Amino acid sequence: MLQRAFGRIPWGYTLRRLLIAIPTMLAIITVAFLMMRAAPGGPFDGERKLPPATEAAIAAKFGLDKPLHEQYFSYVGGVLQGDFGPSYKTLGKSVNDLISDGLPISMTIGALTMVFALIVGTTLGIFAGLRQNTAADYGVMGFAMFGISVPTFVTGPILILLLSLGAGIFAVGGLGTWPNIGMSWHNMTLPVLTLALPQIAIISRLMRASMIETMRANHIRTARAKGLAERDVIVRHALPSALLPLVSYAGPAMAGVMTGSVVIEKIFSLPGLGSYFVDGALNRDYTLVMGAIIVYAALIIVLNLVADILYAMLDPKVKYD
Repeated sequence: MLQRAFGRIPWGYTLRRLLIAIPTMLAIITVAFLMMRAAPGGPFDGERKLPPATEAAIAAKFGLDKPLHEQYFSYVGGVLQGDFGPSYKTLGKSVNDLISDGLPISMTIGALTMVFALIVGTTLGIFAGLRQNTAADYGVMGFAMFGISVPTFVTGPILILLLSLGAGIFAVGGLGTWPNIGMSWHNMTLPVLTLALPQIAIISRLMRASMIETMRANHIRTARAKGLAERDVIVRHALPSALLPLVSYAGPAMAGVMTGSVVIEKIFSLPGLGSYFVDGALNRDYTLVMGAIIVYAALIIVLNLVADILYAMLDPKVKYD
């Protein structure tokens, strides 16, 4: 079965998408570069005006005294070599160092969030879809509406008040104190739960609608007419078809969760890439913001491509011309 699935990978389509990704990334870098330079202020502006000689020395050190087009081509050349340049605000560290420090935290939050959301949301969606227009269905959909309507910057502080400051079960934020510094259930549960609630709501609604539609399909009627047990009909025939829309959603959602963790990382004081992005934007740290944008854009492009490939592997009827 796995051999047949891998045989359905659209290699030509994958190659075309990867080739299209090159000018896409170049366009993103260009637009972000110009927007950063057009924003008022600069990375070395402060409350007190620096002496002209000091300003000139700093600008020369970081190449900010060069014409804009030279700065652009110099930056793109560095990116092509895997070098995002020095951070203007974090002394002694390059943007590569900051990304390598923050990206694992953001990716861990995103991965745990999506795994938890997929398990819980899929279960609730199947449960509601098989019990359409019952009290259980209405209860799941009511929870889903709550999860979609309430933003994470509201649920996060509420969970902190209830489960951290109130019950004392989880950490308020951060990654702990010495010597117990690191990602653990104590300090990662609330960020993951906060970020997962909207995803659970969306996935449960999506799975419910897909399950209801699938259970009315002709191949399900045929399976029942053959005398198969209802459990076999659901597990062997309904679920594979009902899960296909979820595969299409999961790729972009994973990228969205990682980029959406910016708010969560600030609420829970986690030193992820999102926190670096916000701090870089506030401090006009051009290279740090650019590095975060490039990483996020690459994640969105790759995860969308993976979702399309998985869809083609799971559904033989899907063909990419």
